[in-house]
Amino acid sequence: MLSVVIPVYKNEANIPHLLEELTALYNKSFETGELEVVFVVDGSPDNSLLALRMGLPNVGFRSQLLCLSRNFGAFAAIRAGLQVAKGDYIAVMAADLQEPPELVVDMYRGMQIDDIDVAYGARIARNDPWQSKVLSQGFWSIYRRFVAKDIPEGGVDVFAVTAKVRDQILMLNERNSSLIVLLFWMGFKRKGFEYERRAREVGKSAWTFNKKWRYMQDSVFSFSDLPISFLITIGFFGFVLSGLLALVVLVSSLLGKIEVPGYAATILVILFLGMLQIFSLGILGVYLWRVFENTKGRPLHIVMSSEEFGEELDDQVFSTSAGAG
Repeated sequence: MLSVVIPVYKNEANIPHLLEELTALYNKSFETGELEVVFVVDGSPDNSLLALRMGLPNVGFRSQLLCLSRNFGAFAAIRAGLQVAKGDYIAVMAADLQEPPELVVDMYRGMQIDDIDVAYGARIARNDPWQSKVLSQGFWSIYRRFVAKDIPEGGVDVFAVTAKVRDQILMLNERNSSLIVLLFWMGFKRKGFEYERRAREVGKSAWTFNKKWRYMQDSVFSFSDLPISFLITIGFFGFVLSGLLALVVLVSSLLGKIEVPGYAATILVILFLGMLQIFSLGILGVYLWRVFENTKGRPLHIVMSSEEFGEELDDQVFSTSAGAG
């Protein structure tokens, strides 16, 4: 069975169309009992919960409806859905239908045929405002270069995993982290499925600039020491440069080319102490990063599979069973 987890926030106007699309998808692509949809209402202030309560009894597929006590964020809502999903495969998609629901079927069938653990939507085009395109491309370009090289261009908005991978994700109980980057950090067999992102037909996106900014911080600070490395690098080279400049100022002062009293001493102190502070902050940041890494509690390794071979294993099982009889 496939379970599809859909976080819902300010999607009241889109609920009827969403249920229609899911019903049509179920009738076309699934056998009876093969699809379950888990809706997680993330403290939505509109009537999304009521719309789902009224609409779900009339659909043919299995469904679960969760309502969180307040708005915890999309990734917290997804985790809540992953915890209760009953399928052997679990997919996650948005409620705004900008990602085509047919993509979920493609990933589900592809995972079965190719025996892969993680499938994700690889966006090849997007019908979004140009500002969103430029900012998204800029961020993911830098992120892929310096933080997570495995992340596809444009990021990931829809993905599917096996129940085994889902269990591993739920073991990583981190706050202020990125579920998508954790998915790629874990590894496993992955495959991308290309699609074109649709234009939003109903309502306005709740993915505000503040949420994007918070997501950027979580994605960077939880998975990279890049800001600290940048700081310590700037501090080190600045410290060396300040020493060279201080030497130039000292020589110039001794040669009488600096006539302002106290200028040389002031510049020497400012350059030296300024760069020393930046360098020291970088060193302190390295130690804080190591403490932060240990407090996250991520496992040192993840076993993807475990097998045993040898005839002696069968003999041992047989003798044990005979003795019990």
